[in-house]
Parts: sequence; structure tokens; C-alpha cells
Amino acid sequence: MNILKTENLCKTYGSEENAVKALDYVSIQIEDGEFISIVGTSGSGKSTLLNLLGGLDRPTSGNVTVSEKDIFEMDDDALTIFRRRNIGFVFQNYNLVPVLNVYENIVLPIELDGSEIDRTYVDLIIKTLGLESKLDAMPNQLSGGQQQRTAIARALSAKPAIILADEPTGNLDSKTGMDVVSLLKVTSQEFNQTIVMITHNEEIALMADRIIRIEDGKVVVPHA
Repeated sequence: MNILKTENLCKTYGSEENAVKALDYVSIQIEDGEFISIVGTSGSGKSTLLNLLGGLDRPTSGNVTVSEKDIFEMDDDALTIFRRRNIGFVFQNYNLVPVLNVYENIVLPIELDGSEIDRTYVDLIIKTLGLESKLDAMPNQLSGGQQQRTAIARALSAKPAIILADEPTGNLDSKTGMDVVSLLKVTSQEFNQTIVMITHNEEIALMADRIIRIEDGKVVVPHA
């Protein structure tokens, strides 16, 4: 089943002679439970694509369907709620809240939504990611790999259908980066998550089930 689909997705910045087409009629389909890598050179449009997949930006034209819902038919408030409940984000710079400890960061999306914490599920995520001994630590007391694992746990905690990871290994050394992607893959299988990951690293990209290559705003290799 397609959990994520784009149809003729376009994004243009600027106007007239200053117009820059970041995405040019991109149509992709991602199956439930797939682990996808999106690769491309700097400026190819892959980050723009990820932002549109997550509803963080709106397209110039075309649409994005998540779990059979066209997300851009929603107003901003409805889209914010839908995104919080259905899409988890993992960023290159971790984006942890510095005044919250590891556990508080992990459950933050659940609390923002006013939902009850499924402690059994959250504890399983924490154990899978090896964070049991770090729950009381503050972000500035963690290594880069530990911060990224915390960010992954936070993304998983609200049981989203999709995880979007933007260069999740960009600030990590190669070994830690491989470890983090291995954990992403494990959590994808363990918790039945669909993962879409942007990366510059071809070796890391090959760990995914499938690679989508973007160049000049177009999909050039839809299947690997």
C-alpha cells in the first residue's frame, strides 16, 4: 500500500526572470514500511522535497498524499495537528530542547498533542536505542551519537506513520553515522515505520531498501 505519494509536485522560488524551480513535476510513490534514501548533489531539490513531504512548506503546484489524505487540502492548523500525529522528524542538528532531559525530549511530541504516554512503547524505543542510562542527562551532556539517538526516539514516540530524516548523520563521524542508520533500520522494522532519509553519503544510502535520486529538481533514478 502506498503510504506516501506525490503527483506532479513543483516548487518555484521567486518570480519571472528571478524564478528558480527547486522541484519540477516530481511524482514518487513510497510503500508502507519502506526505508527510502533520497540522494542528490547540493541544490538538487532533495531538502525541498523532504520539507514538502512533511508539510513544512507548501508546493507551487501538485500534491502530497499521506495515508490517503491530500495534506495540502488542509488549512495550516489542521496540517499542524496532522503532521504532529503522523510524521516524525529527525534533523541533522538534532533540535533537542536544551532545558529538557533526554526522557522529557523523547515524550515532548506526545505531551504537545495532549495524548497519554504509552510507557510500554516508549520504554521499548528507549531500550532499542540504548538510552536507558541517559534518561536524566541533559542534551549538552551527550555525545553527537547519543543526541541523534534521542532525536530518533523522539520522532518515534508518537507512533507516526512516517519518519523523515534530513541528513541524520551529517554531524557524526563515519562509524557513529553507520550505527545511527543501522538503528534507524532496526526501528523501521521493529516499529513498522516508513522512513525517508536524505543523505549525501552513498555508502549510507545503500543501506536503504531503495534509492531515489534527485537532480535539478527532477527524479532521475526512481528505482534502484
